[in-house]
Amino acid sequence: MEYWKRAGRVLAVFCLANFLLVFTVVAPLSGWPAAGVLLGLLAFYLYFNLRPRRAKGATRRLRALLGGYELLLVCFFVILAETVFCPALALSGALDGLAYSGAVWMPLLVNALVFVPVVGLLLVNGFFRVLITCKRLRVVWRVLLLLCWWVPLFNLYLFFRVLKAARSEYYFERARLESEAVHAENGDCKTRYPLVLVHGIFFRDWQLIGYWGRIPQALQKCGAEIYYGGQQSAAPVAASAAELKAHILEILERTGAEKVNLIAHSKGGLDSRCAISRLGLADKVASLTTINTPHRGCVFAEHLLQSLPPKLLGQMERKYNAVFHKLGDDKPDFMGGVRDLAADACRAFNEQTPDAEGVLYQSVMSTMKSPKSAGFPLNLTWRLVNKYDKQENDGLVARASAPWGRFLGEVTVPGRRGISHGDIIDLLREDIDGFNVREFYIDLVRDLKQQGL
Repeated sequence: MEYWKRAGRVLAVFCLANFLLVFTVVAPLSGWPAAGVLLGLLAFYLYFNLRPRRAKGATRRLRALLGGYELLLVCFFVILAETVFCPALALSGALDGLAYSGAVWMPLLVNALVFVPVVGLLLVNGFFRVLITCKRLRVVWRVLLLLCWWVPLFNLYLFFRVLKAARSEYYFERARLESEAVHAENGDCKTRYPLVLVHGIFFRDWQLIGYWGRIPQALQKCGAEIYYGGQQSAAPVAASAAELKAHILEILERTGAEKVNLIAHSKGGLDSRCAISRLGLADKVASLTTINTPHRGCVFAEHLLQSLPPKLLGQMERKYNAVFHKLGDDKPDFMGGVRDLAADACRAFNEQTPDAEGVLYQSVMSTMKSPKSAGFPLNLTWRLVNKYDKQENDGLVARASAPWGRFLGEVTVPGRRGISHGDIIDLLREDIDGFNVREFYIDLVRDLKQQGL
């Protein structure tokens, strides 16, 4: 049914945009019949601009996105039809009777004076709807569509890319919302103990620029009680673990809970293990789930520390520490954090940090399939890890370094995309075909709930 409705919309817009040619050459009309048809087309045109397509049960953003998609799709077919219609009329000789001073192109020019504003208004409406609401559409495609929508053939390719992004996002979001509604109704993330999300190195727990992207909000909708590790952005594992311990004790005091469940990313997994086993938190932690944590260290970090000039390392350390001190770190220690991620440092750490009894340890890992799976700097560091660690990696951590405790497996997607060190925590809030990051964490937490944690 929707296809027939769309065909009717395309036909109506096409006839209105080519009114001068359609109703003088193809289907001649004049007088009141022509006026009646024109008024009908104009009424439909105004209504279509206001309500391009209905979407029951969708959010306001998704309704606007679907409307923009419909406007652009109709314009796509109208422009495609126009590229066939006008040349066909000119070649058939049907315009000879309308030619001015023998110029066949004059009727086409006059027709274009109507076609361009009619289709252009729909394009602008659809473009801004998609521009504002489509999160998957990259900036380059927005700019190209704005500047080049009128370029023959190339504009069809632009429409295809934009329409594909908008359509895939709409149906992905509808499915996600329906799934999360079921999770929320069942309280699938309402665990016995609160969740503490522990960040990795070089980031802080800013809530305006969330390290965990859209994940906390999705978990909270499904019943989770969320807190954050709160440690500084860069420091040795022991120092970060001490900060983490202090925050966990504050959380327990505030909530009255007996224990917490830790979900830790990257170096945060080492900080958590240290706090549990070496700082006496074993009886306060029910579980630790590590995400892309370098439990066995990073060989490439070791090589860089040995090969880069000490002067350069010193400059990097001073600049980093100065910036993050202004951003809120009390005692940022760039080199202290990096050294503890080297392979030799992690080997010593593992010997001194046995797993605590009574704590569930589990881990998960993702990998990029090529350096093209992520932007800078992970596309560069992927090559370094691949060279020195000689393994699949996520741009920073080699696959074999991540398993600890019960290994839940490797996260991957079909095709050449892969899941990077940042993708696995939704850092850029990017939807990836074949991987729903929010659903992934909901499943992790639901499993903790089912285990009584």
